[in-house]
This record gives sequence, structure tokens and C-alpha cells, in this order.
Amino acid sequence: MISNQILQNTIEGLKGITRIDFCVMDTDGKSLASTFPEQANYGEEVVSFVESPADSQVVQGNQFFKIFDEHQLEYVLLANGGSDDVYMVGKIVVFQIQNLLTAYKERFDKDNFIKNLLLDNLLLVDIYNRAKKLHIDTEVRRVIFIIETQHEKDSNAIDNVRNLLGNRAKDFVTAVDEKNIIVVKELDSTDGHEELEKTARNIYTLLAEDGEEDALVAYGTVVNDIKEVSKSYKEAKLALDVGKIFFGERNVIAYSTLGIGRLIYQLPIPLCKMFIREIFEGKSPDDFDEETLTTINKFFENNLNVSETSRQLYIHRNTLVYRLDKLQKSTGLDLRVFEDAITFKIALMVVKYMKYMESMEY
Repeated sequence: MISNQILQNTIEGLKGITRIDFCVMDTDGKSLASTFPEQANYGEEVVSFVESPADSQVVQGNQFFKIFDEHQLEYVLLANGGSDDVYMVGKIVVFQIQNLLTAYKERFDKDNFIKNLLLDNLLLVDIYNRAKKLHIDTEVRRVIFIIETQHEKDSNAIDNVRNLLGNRAKDFVTAVDEKNIIVVKELDSTDGHEELEKTARNIYTLLAEDGEEDALVAYGTVVNDIKEVSKSYKEAKLALDVGKIFFGERNVIAYSTLGIGRLIYQLPIPLCKMFIREIFEGKSPDDFDEETLTTINKFFENNLNVSETSRQLYIHRNTLVYRLDKLQKSTGLDLRVFEDAITFKIALMVVKYMKYMESMEY
């Protein structure tokens, strides 16, 4: 069903061209959209017209028209005036609104198909049959973007994303829950990671300008067949979750850049607890004071380079060595040794993951 606002915009535009007032009513005579300066009451006339076999007629100096949606009477159009010119313009308006009904129904059918495709609710044979009926290409490159906002999405947010993508008929923008907008984007044969990252950043910038500075944009890998679209969707969802845990500073997260975080996210919590106990003998690596944690993180950022780390921390090299020696005594791990550094880095990530999962339980 077309919204009343779209009907209003349509007849206002047509009035601007024809200088004729229009009113769209439901079959009970209730006005849904109107350009008349005063609200006209034609309830009885509309009901009588609906029951008549005529598709159009003149009533009290106005032209009445029936608007059908696949042989089902949907609206009654009233055009101000009884002349032949008004009749011709009225028929054009009826044609325009009936085309809108068809377009919106097709969009709804495609939207419903895309949602079921993303959620793996379709049999393989149904995917190809329905795609063919809806004139959707099955063998093109596509990728899924998921946009998470802190506020419940509305039609404006979805329309903004559609506008950003240029309202391309081959791209689909939909939603399967209250806060996430999903984009199924068709790609050119030459589009790679750089183009995907640019699109994701453009989407984030648009939302930030609209007051959604805390929005997150995640995307999966490129797939070549329509049956694999759900795979890219699952990857984008995973990127969204893993990004929140390990890449809190990022607003755009790609599945292909998750690294070891993707592996840790799939570990069972009991195994994580066992790992922490075995490595740190019951202690937790995030129990260290702020100074020690800052030193550790900066040391990792500089690829275990003592000189560069001490320079960026504005401390003497010997002071950094003292801190690393102290850490080695308390944990048994020497961060200057690559294997120990890897173990410690993984442990920090495991603890982050465990804390996130615990917070999700409340």
C-alpha cells in the first residue's frame, strides 16, 4: 500500500502542472490526500459511485474515477471540474497512481524475497525461481553491508541510504530488525576492497551528519551467486560483533580484516577460562595497573621495538626494560620474545572477549 504522504506528494506535483485540484479517497469516502483548499465531504457520493458499474462519472461538477490494483478497487480519485480536459487529466492521474501501486508492490515482493534470502529461509530451487520472476540477476558480484544505529531505524534512515547509493534498481536496502539496515549491493567486475571501504565510509559519514555518530558499518566478502548472499550477510554480522569487542575505535569493519579476533570469537567460554588459568595461574592480564597496560599496548603497537616504544612513552630505555623485566617476573612471559608476546596478546584479546560475552548476558 502506498503511504498517504506519497499520494499527497503525487497529487500536489500534478496540481502544479495542471492547476487542477485532486482528492484521493478510500472506498468509504475518507480523504487520504487532497489539494482542495477546503476539506470536501463526498462520503455518500463515493459509496454510491463505488457500488455503481461505472469507472468514472461527473458528480456535482467534479469528475470521479476508480483506481484499481490488479482488478481490486483501491481508491477513488476526485478531480475538480466536469470538462473534457479535466476528464483527460483525471485519467492520467489514475494511470500514474496505478503505476505507483504496481511499483510499490514489486518493491515489497523484492524486499520480502531479499529478507528471506538473507535469513536462509528459501530452498535453493525457490531462490532461482523467485529471482527469475522478480527479474533479479542471479550471477553477479554482490556484497552485504550492515549498518547498526543506536536508535531505532525509521523510513528516513533507509531512504537516506538509498539516496546515497543513487537509488540503483539493482541495489537493495532493507531491514530485518529494529536497529540494523542491510544493503545488498551489486558490484562492478573491477570493484575491490578499496571501493567497498569507500562505500562503507560514505554510508557512515551520511549517518553521522544525520546525528548517528555512534553508527557502525560492517561488510562481508564479495559473492558471485545469489545463493551465497546469506554467506556475506553472516560474515557482516560476525564483523559487527567482533568489531565491537576488539576494534572499538573503528566505525567501519570489514570481515576480511578481523584477523585472529574472528578465531577467538568462536571459542567456547570454558576453553577461554582454562587458557587464562594455565597461562597466568589464576590471574588476569587486565588486572595490571594503567601504566603497565599502556606500556604493553604501546610495545605491541611498535612491533616489540624497545627504542621506539620508550621514545613514544617519553621514558628512558632502561625504564622500559625495567617494566618489561617486572612483567616477566609476575607472569613468566618476556614480551621481548616473539612467542611470549603472541601468547600475551592473545590472552588480552581472550579476556576482552570473555568480558563482552558476560556483559551480553545481563
